[in-house]
Amino acid sequence: MRKILFVALLVFSGTLLHAQTGFRLGVKAGANLNKIDGQSFDQGFNFSYHAGAFAEIDFAKRWGIQPEVIWSQTATKPATNLDAIYTTLPTNVKLDYLMVPILLRYSPIGLLSFVAGPQFGVLINKNENLLSNGQQAFKSGDFSMVLGAQVNLKVLRIYGRYNIGLQNINDFTDQQKWNTQQVQLGLGLKF
Repeated sequence: MRKILFVALLVFSGTLLHAQTGFRLGVKAGANLNKIDGQSFDQGFNFSYHAGAFAEIDFAKRWGIQPEVIWSQTATKPATNLDAIYTTLPTNVKLDYLMVPILLRYSPIGLLSFVAGPQFGVLINKNENLLSNGQQAFKSGDFSMVLGAQVNLKVLRIYGRYNIGLQNINDFTDQQKWNTQQVQLGLGLKF
């Protein structure tokens, strides 16, 4: 995971050096509606938060990249009919991730942008009581894809995104596959 983050930082740095038409920095915050797909979890979406920083780097009139660093929380609840191996899951699961999306941005008009790309996540905090027989329930990283839209006002950014996890985050056994899903809604301020 460290190698992936290092490569992402190199790409970000290289793009900064070659950005020709624009460079902007900003901060963002908003709400998450998320769930973990899998038999062991409630299939409804749960509410949590995210906050972070972003850069908008234009390399053509309508095209650019948007790397970000985001603290994001995933919240869910276990299902009521758990297999014996999963009964040690707490009643409320909260996972804090440091997310690094590297998004391709297309702006057909200045007011509207569409973003898509990969997102790398590192688990930075998890419930203390997720230990069972010396095993951790969740893997230490997540890889997902992001698709979204953003309204660009002078200094204000209003955005919505859908993130789908592509990696199994179950670290108990290989019996069940757990994947994350997340809808993000938020506001950003450009400097």
